Amino acid sequence: MDRLEELATLVTVIDEGSLVQAARRLQRSPPAITRMLAALEQRCGVRLVERTTRRLAPTESGRALAARARELLADYAVATSDQASAPVRGLIRVSAPVQFGRLHMSGIVSRFLDAYPDVRVDLQLNDRNVDLIDEGVDLALRIGKLEISGLMARRVGSVRRVVVASPQYLERRGVPEGPAALTRHDIIFGSSHARPSEWRFDSRPRGRVVRFTPRLSVNEVESQLIAARAGRGIARLLSYQVARDIASGTLQRILENFEGAPLPVQLVTPSPRLSPKVRAFLETAAAELERLDVLHEAPADRPVADRRLRARTRPRAP
Repeated sequence: MDRLEELATLVTVIDEGSLVQAARRLQRSPPAITRMLAALEQRCGVRLVERTTRRLAPTESGRALAARARELLADYAVATSDQASAPVRGLIRVSAPVQFGRLHMSGIVSRFLDAYPDVRVDLQLNDRNVDLIDEGVDLALRIGKLEISGLMARRVGSVRRVVVASPQYLERRGVPEGPAALTRHDIIFGSSHARPSEWRFDSRPRGRVVRFTPRLSVNEVESQLIAARAGRGIARLLSYQVARDIASGTLQRILENFEGAPLPVQLVTPSPRLSPKVRAFLETAAAELERLDVLHEAPADRPVADRRLRARTRPRAP
């Protein structure tokens, strides 16, 4: 547990006069704030805040510690602000999905290394959601809706799940008019995650779900693309993964009227307090990614939310 976070939590709780309001301000869950406060009280050996169902008030010890905490936090802010001009050097560990890393993140890393000769980058490409803290990752690119945890995120765009097939396959088998028609087609199914053989065409809990027996199951994106290009069947992938094929005509996008909502694309870090090297990489990567056409998948009548966003994450899409 970060000792400075405990002190900041105490000060915020006292300032807000409410655990719920403090949690909202710190972007944490109320149980997390309660646990942090309890840990600080146990460490100090005294009650710091009196809590009832109707009110919350600091004890004498709580007020004294909060006053000292404000001084320490102010000193910390001054000390860390002095690091803003520190040289950008050292090792940065970056994680990204395999296909996205190959297509986009590798180039960003290469250009960043050219710009900062004293930096080293460890780029890890895999489609599982690595634990940034446990595995020592400084920054990760995540695709999908975010759930609550302690990470911070900056949104750089959005993508969609899209259904595609080769023109040759569609000429031979016909274009399905709706999701239900997919059961009469050959399906190339991405099996990288343990889940039923089904595609959901609506993000709502009772959205339209199509279940099928795949003709081909593949656990890797590029192999799905190769099979789809060869006319092996219909595949469902993320829009950025098929953008080049659609532009060249090797794949055709179908069932567009049944596509779900855009999935946010975010750069996430384990803490809002960034070292100069991580901040430099974040700003460089965000600037390049925000310019990518393939990350702007919302049509004109569905505006994309603000690209800068504080969030907490465990995404659902690789």
